[in-house]
Amino acid sequence: MMVFFPVFLFYICGGVYSNENYPLGSRAAAMGNAASAVSDLWSVHHNQAGLASLKNFQVGVHHENRFMVPEFAIQAMAVAVPVQPGTIGVSYTYFGFSKYNESKLGLAFGRNFGERFAAGVQFSYLHTFIAGDYGSSGNITAEGGFIAQPVDGLFIAAHIYNLSRTRMKTYYEQVVPVVLKFGLAGFLGERIFAAVETEKAHDRKAVFKAGLEMGFSEPLFLRAGISSGPVQGSFGIGYVFGRVAADIAFTDHQVLGFTPHFTLSYRGR
Repeated sequence: MMVFFPVFLFYICGGVYSNENYPLGSRAAAMGNAASAVSDLWSVHHNQAGLASLKNFQVGVHHENRFMVPEFAIQAMAVAVPVQPGTIGVSYTYFGFSKYNESKLGLAFGRNFGERFAAGVQFSYLHTFIAGDYGSSGNITAEGGFIAQPVDGLFIAAHIYNLSRTRMKTYYEQVVPVVLKFGLAGFLGERIFAAVETEKAHDRKAVFKAGLEMGFSEPLFLRAGISSGPVQGSFGIGYVFGRVAADIAFTDHQVLGFTPHFTLSYRGR
């Protein structure tokens, strides 16, 4: 039982489910994870419609040491491959440690429908492993969303996770959340990009998020954000070295403490 105490404490204090759709990418983390209306490589997790805007091959890795506890670390990778008529995304996420871990392997596709509307969908294999006689479980889930651009520079988005209402069953039935997100994003001038989002799981209070990204010089970006439920502040920096981008973020949970995030990505020709 001592093996599962840290995980149990995390679930009680953090208010999360098994096989949570963990937000990924240091850019999003620094902006309060208000990312459903933001198009980048990590749209494979936030909103697959965002993949439609990617015109080049991209690959990235992400690591976060949640609350500075190794057992809560998250590692992830993502690949985006533009094809006709859209973009294919492949992703893998691993949360936990050798005695308890969750993984998600996803295959996504996003495409444009005209100049101002994009939609995307993803099918994922979820797996939970628990050491000893507690058992492990795997299942398939689906998610998808859209991004609309009613006027230049303004983006409206919606995304739903676990459309299939998947559940996992090990030594008890684990709830995979159904999560609905609505987001807005847009430019407040040439150098400032803003995003807001509300997120509602099927049996939790709504969470509100907001973030800003400021491009002070061409390769350098500064970011800050805030989210509720409980209140978390965040900030970060991004730097582009040619076709390589490095992003760092720091978030502070009101109860569980401090988390550093690091993302490295490469964009092809």
